[in-house]
Amino acid sequence: MASLKELRSRIASVQSTRRITSAMKMVAAAKLKKAQDAAEAARPYAERMERMLGSLAAGISGDGAPKLLAGTGKDDVHLILVMTSDRGLCGGFNGTLVREVKKKITSLQGQGKTVKVLPIGRKGVGLMRRTHRSLIIDQFEELVKPVPAFDQADQVIAKVMELFEAGEFDVCTMYYNKFISALTQEVTPLQLLPFAVPDTDGSEGGEGDLAAQYEYEPEEDVILESLLPKNMSVQVFRAMLESFASEQGARMTAMDNATRNAGDMINSLSITYNRSRQAQITKELIEIISGAEAL
Repeated sequence: MASLKELRSRIASVQSTRRITSAMKMVAAAKLKKAQDAAEAARPYAERMERMLGSLAAGISGDGAPKLLAGTGKDDVHLILVMTSDRGLCGGFNGTLVREVKKKITSLQGQGKTVKVLPIGRKGVGLMRRTHRSLIIDQFEELVKPVPAFDQADQVIAKVMELFEAGEFDVCTMYYNKFISALTQEVTPLQLLPFAVPDTDGSEGGEGDLAAQYEYEPEEDVILESLLPKNMSVQVFRAMLESFASEQGARMTAMDNATRNAGDMINSLSITYNRSRQAQITKELIEIISGAEAL
């Protein structure tokens, strides 16, 4: 059994940890509200832009399609962007995302495809290096700092476009955590290149948007040449906002659980300490009484 001094030391250590986790929980909760508002505000613009480009792309023939829409015509080399956080202590936020990416890599390699990885975030770099170091062609660390900004998304797209122009890949897909609630994040894949015309099921006016006939000035292909790169930046920026909000929600939840667990551990250690202290006092009293009776 641990001595009273050791128990006091452990209780003090856990109390210190609880103060830290409680502070981190409050900081994450304060950041979460702004991050959630920013992520939700970005969704309508990004979704509407994607639908609008889908409407334009529907009227383009295969021969006249821009390269970002038509792609290379092949499906042999896949580039996967993995958007994680730069900081830890956020539960399974990063691990869940990386596991899904690894499953996708295994699936693609099983089909005979070549896979390249571009991690965004220090945690993603570390997790991918453990098992897929040879697939990493570049990386972004400390990019989303202190909060997501559009120029950060432009940096990512500039690198992607550089690789695409050099013929380094045929298909580019981004994986990120979509914010659902403080307790829930959804791993979401999004194909960036070539531009994938969104499926329409008639909801939210989607079918009407694609079915409507418009006259464009300039022509559709000219508009697409200009807007497709901007759309990629918009989608990456939206993913950054979603990921940042998800990170704060995951960290708040993880720190809340850690604070509760620390409290339970302190209660358990305090009970053990009190019992040990009472046993020691009883032992000393017995020794005193026995000595007095012997006299």
